[in-house]
Amino acid sequence: MNVLRQHAEQQFALELEEIGKQDTHKRPTNWKLSPQAVVQYLMGGKLKNGFEVSPKYIGSRRLMEIAVATLTTDRALLLYGLPGTAKSWVAEHLAAAVSGNSTLLIQGTAGTSEEAIRYGWNYARLLAEGPTENALVTTPMMYAMRTGQIARIEELTRITADVQDTLITILSEKTLPIPELNTEVQAVSGFNVIATANNRDKGVNELSGALKRRFNTVILPVPESMEEEISIVQHRVSSLQKALELPAEAPSLKEIQRIVTIFRELRAGVTADGKTKIKVPTSTMSTAEAISVVNNGLALAAHFGDGRLNAQDVAAGLVGAVVKDPVQDKVIWNEYLETVVKPRAEWKDVYRACKEITL
Repeated sequence: MNVLRQHAEQQFALELEEIGKQDTHKRPTNWKLSPQAVVQYLMGGKLKNGFEVSPKYIGSRRLMEIAVATLTTDRALLLYGLPGTAKSWVAEHLAAAVSGNSTLLIQGTAGTSEEAIRYGWNYARLLAEGPTENALVTTPMMYAMRTGQIARIEELTRITADVQDTLITILSEKTLPIPELNTEVQAVSGFNVIATANNRDKGVNELSGALKRRFNTVILPVPESMEEEISIVQHRVSSLQKALELPAEAPSLKEIQRIVTIFRELRAGVTADGKTKIKVPTSTMSTAEAISVVNNGLALAAHFGDGRLNAQDVAAGLVGAVVKDPVQDKVIWNEYLETVVKPRAEWKDVYRACKEITL
């Protein structure tokens, strides 16, 4: 079956296997790799036998060491940061490297209930048999506890506060009571939780102090330098282009540099040279959105152009990424085009293409 997106443990199975062969460090109970090997998988590099491991996270190695070390303790891990800072990406790869399974996922929304975290019931069986083990519906959290694996919770702060607090007993006592059966599920060694959260988007709920104390928080920052962000975009675009089988040439460094420059300037509120202040749009202008702009441009170039990414292909994605508020953001975007993009002689094509779409 030709799936659109493989799970991390499937897509990078060869890398995980090679790292496992070279891994001589002690592995915690039920871990597939040692903590040192997990960090190596995340950061990439050459193994002793010359095998090349691709980087999954481009940034501070120390942050990844802290994250992995947390998972060896009795504290859960909270990956915190602005949208688009690779929280979900890192969480998936951590689970893949530690447990060999990144699929034990609970998606946080305003509608996420206690049953999605703790357990549910097969109501047909419940009515026929009453509360029995067979009528119980296992959640990813319960399965992770029973098997000693990593459970993931995406967008923890989108879950309502009373449902969030369902986690307190699980994280502190490492047990999941089932009062209907007068029993409980006790977590097996290797079990832990990785949650992701941000405070930028609308609709987030503050974590209670009791729940915060059960997590060790690692804040994933936006890329510090232009070079780092360009490298992230290049790497992810290349990976997605292969997965999506887009019949287009790899984007030139020049186009990626221009896109990343626009995103960084609008995010920071100042031009790259620090000389001109810029109004900041309501959109997050994250690295993830920059990647999306490039991929969208590649799709246009492949199917409706000559296969080469150019300003016309990029413009539509750029406008869509910046102008989230059709009134406020449109004014900010037009002002940026006139005061920053237009004066740059080598950016005339970007200016024209964006103005055509914006107007």
